[in-house]
Amino acid sequence: QVQLVESGGGLVQAGESLRLSCAVSGKTFSEYTMGWFRQAPGKEREFVAVMLRSRISTYYADSVKGRFTISGDNAKNTVYLQMNKMKPEDTAVYYCAAKTSYGTYDQSSRYGYWGQGTQVTVSS
Repeated sequence: QVQLVESGGGLVQAGESLRLSCAVSGKTFSEYTMGWFRQAPGKEREFVAVMLRSRISTYYADSVKGRFTISGDNAKNTVYLQMNKMKPEDTAVYYCAAKTSYGTYDQSSRYGYWGQGTQVTVSS
């Protein structure tokens, strides 16, 4: 059984930075495609970023491209989301997710493992 635990959320002002961490336990970290999703109040969960098993290929939602960076540390079984130049519209609960299947990576239904989420609030 895979367990994902996020940390690093908090309250920041617009323009500031925050780094989220997701610790993975239970299985071989390198076997998983790792994604970050977020869900704002009253909205559906949306794709933010993904890092494929190679740990080289990464993809981002247009809304965060150029501001957010996903990275991973296989030795620590941890994936990170560095968020820079944050905006109020980035306010949401952020979730770490993992999947073993290939293919589509931007749909939450494709992921079988989820963390509990961490709140990120950006004030204007």
